[in-house]
Amino acid sequence: MKLKIIIPLLTLTFALFAAETNNLQPATSATNAQIKRGQYLVERVCVCEECHSPRNDKGEYDRSQWLQGELIDYKPTRPMPFAAIAPPIAGLPTFAQDKAAVKFFETGTNAQGKTALPPMPQFRLNHDDAVAVVAYLRSLKF
Repeated sequence: MKLKIIIPLLTLTFALFAAETNNLQPATSATNAQIKRGQYLVERVCVCEECHSPRNDKGEYDRSQWLQGELIDYKPTRPMPFAAIAPPIAGLPTFAQDKAAVKFFETGTNAQGKTALPPMPQFRLNHDDAVAVVAYLRSLKF
């Protein structure tokens, strides 16, 4: 009798665990078109490399550390909250789920409802563009 109850419970527990584990993984269904669109938006429209990529001694971007984060070398002229570091965004290491990253690019706020410190713009991308940006950034190694 106990075995008839335990096996279904174990099966249900395993199924729920597997479903939850799948929800934590970044989406891998990004298409090539989404990644290319995201690359265009990141590199040509939003110019994220300006703050998030280091430069070499010639002032050129260090492509080996593309979007790996960098110290911000300018400051506001008046006292205000201001980020000293642009964090790495290649691979989106600060976002466990794509849903939270998409929300950030759509609303300018993180999961806690807070905005990033200046000089980070509060982007208001449409949904398709936000998904494309996340697809491109996730495609990069960190």
